[in-house]
Amino acid sequence: MLSPNLSAIESTTVVIANLSPRVECGKFPTKRVVGERLRVEADIFKDGHDQVKAVVGWRNLDDGHPHEVEMLPLENDRWAAELSFTETGRYEISVSAWSDDFETWLHDFERRLAGEPEDLPIEVEQCRVILNRAALRAARMRASQDAEAIEAVTARLMQTDPAHALDLMASAGTRELLSRWPDRSLQTASDEKIELTVEPVRAQFSAWYEFFPRSATGCGERHGTFRDCLPRIEDARDMGFDIVYFPPIHPIGVTHRKGKNNTTTCEPGDVGSPWAIGAETGGHRSIEPALGNFEDFRWLVEESRARGIEIALDFAINCSPDHPYVRDHPEWFFQRPDGSIRYAENPPKKYQDIYPINFHCMEWETLWRELVDVVRFWIDQGVHIFRVDNPHTKPVSFWHYLIGEIHKDHPHVIFLSEAFTKPKMMQALAKVGFTQSYTYFTWRESKHELIEYVEELTQGPMREYFRGNFWPNTPDILPHHLQNQGPAIFKIRAALAALLSSSWGMYSGYEFCEGAPLPGREEYLDSEKYQIATRDWNAPGSIKGFITRLNELRQSQPALRQYANIAFVPADNDQILCFRKWSDDRENQILVVVNLDSHNRQESNVHLPLEAMGLSAEHEFSVSDLLHEVTYTWRDSTNFVSLDPHGKLVHVFLVSQGSGNSL
Repeated sequence: MLSPNLSAIESTTVVIANLSPRVECGKFPTKRVVGERLRVEADIFKDGHDQVKAVVGWRNLDDGHPHEVEMLPLENDRWAAELSFTETGRYEISVSAWSDDFETWLHDFERRLAGEPEDLPIEVEQCRVILNRAALRAARMRASQDAEAIEAVTARLMQTDPAHALDLMASAGTRELLSRWPDRSLQTASDEKIELTVEPVRAQFSAWYEFFPRSATGCGERHGTFRDCLPRIEDARDMGFDIVYFPPIHPIGVTHRKGKNNTTTCEPGDVGSPWAIGAETGGHRSIEPALGNFEDFRWLVEESRARGIEIALDFAINCSPDHPYVRDHPEWFFQRPDGSIRYAENPPKKYQDIYPINFHCMEWETLWRELVDVVRFWIDQGVHIFRVDNPHTKPVSFWHYLIGEIHKDHPHVIFLSEAFTKPKMMQALAKVGFTQSYTYFTWRESKHELIEYVEELTQGPMREYFRGNFWPNTPDILPHHLQNQGPAIFKIRAALAALLSSSWGMYSGYEFCEGAPLPGREEYLDSEKYQIATRDWNAPGSIKGFITRLNELRQSQPALRQYANIAFVPADNDQILCFRKWSDDRENQILVVVNLDSHNRQESNVHLPLEAMGLSAEHEFSVSDLLHEVTYTWRDSTNFVSLDPHGKLVHVFLVSQGSGNSL
């Protein structure tokens, strides 16, 4: 083993280690959004008894301008500082530390006051030297006012009895003045760095609504158009959603087109699956003619944005046998020994209407650049958000490349990973750049499962790079607990999705409690993936009002806009889930109580951590149910709740010190 360079040894005066938060030792960026708090910590110490100072330094990698903030000591040589950022972009964060000569002098002088008095004049002279050097540093930086102030302190020091010098030098004003001009000539900079990606607020806080534009009219006999979609956009806005996600809008292939309910027999008039992309009219840069043209699409994007809605597109790298790529670039596909192209399979399922791409073909570089250009093309049409279909079936390295290329010029673009797959693959996709990720929430039902999963996402290492987007249903998934059920379970699952995570979404029809399954499957009967849906968008008996109120509370309560600020509260009943969320300043505290049983009344005591919530056991406090507009007065840590599936299923309490009206 080679010994380190001598000059490097000499310059390392302070030990800096275990910098956090870092993802895989800094291999991948840590993620935050604009305005979100980042707590940087490190172990910092040195030999001897010198007083150490430390700062966190950061710079935007695009402009390079440096910034610093002081770190504060915690326990056992652990130091911390908190940052937040006002602009999106890529940042590099590091820590520097040094022995502070002035603070060390103060520390030592205080102890010498108890020793031999004849030593004090020498120590005062040492302080004068420290002050003179600080004044010179200030003067060199043209901070003449500070330089003069330090010289004035020096003059007063020399006129002060050494026995009383500490009163002058330990004053808050003197220490603050000297802290601006430390001697950092022997400072140590950390070898470890944090690479940070700062993204738009919508990367963390969003509400998605998915519908098929071709079903916009609700009339199964007529193919909807982009112009028909505006009322549906307004419905989504009125329910409080801010992102409307469209399945693929490209031309649909004819060869091996699927019929209703995924049958291999296509009858006249069957519209096929929009995920079988490509026809004579074009591929990934084209629009299904039945939906309209580019003028219609851009009109809808602009009209939606004017209403506070962003349109998200599905980026599905699927090609029907009729896709222009098949004709122009057969080398991009998997070929059988007889020269024919292999269709997609997930045995026993067969997808004869889709040809999968070979990402490691001989011409892979051309292929990868083409797919990046497809995303750029739709960004030019006004799309800033992409839901990516099955990213786990493509190389992770490809997504690292594509998202990196897009974010160079468009750091605001959001990518949602639709990867219901192995946990480590889901995590890897988030690490290489996906902004948000689908999760297993859809199948987490019991109290234990929900607590364990949410804590895994938000309280462990995944919190630094993975943002879970909770969906109770999708066009592909009708979970068993929603099948042929009444409104109660739909409300429960919507409340859990909307309140456990800061981002959630639902597929259209959920508001009408649609739950007819394909027998024996977690799939919808008469799936909209293969036909135009017939749906009365104004049908009575919907849960639109409940969903609207959930989204209103998410918007109005700062605690519900954040992702990882969650802690579960003990409840005696396993059918009662209780958790709390809070804003950074603790001014907004929310307590959520959910009945997980959609059929029976459930009651429980819940046990609040009063100290952690900033509440006193000696005083009453109020909990105002924001869903039902009722305020209760509670008096200690243990309180009783009762929730009924035919009435109040969920409490969303705003907690505040001081009593309300006891009801």
